[in-house]
Amino acid sequence: MNDLELAKKILKENDLTLVFVKDGKIIFKGKSEGMKDLVLVVDRLGSQLRNSSVADSVVGKAAASLFILSKINSVFAGKISETAVAELKEKSIYFEFDEIVERILNKDGTDTCPFEKIALPSKSPEETYKKIKSFLKL
Repeated sequence: MNDLELAKKILKENDLTLVFVKDGKIIFKGKSEGMKDLVLVVDRLGSQLRNSSVADSVVGKAAASLFILSKINSVFAGKISETAVAELKEKSIYFEFDEIVERILNKDGTDTCPFEKIALPSKSPEETYKKIKSFLKL
């Protein structure tokens, strides 16, 4: 089983929201909503994420930007936005998904996700990362 398959399996079997696997080892797993876990993992693990695989329950442009910044090798998304697909394709990052949507919505399903509102106008993954950290007060 490759790293992406393992990350996907762990995510689904344990009802998690985020799993990183590298060289056959789980380097992070979490079950929280929003972007906080992802930002903290990028902060704490930094270059260790390079060439890892990630399974994430929801991937919009915001998450895709952080995956690109971290030089992730492959991505599985339970749900992925069209903008995230475009970002990952542009950087030639392999990805799989269960469902594709036009945009990621907020928890209530009434508007675009606040992290997507931050990411959509951003010009680079670095800019997105800085804006999200500021928004989360990290």
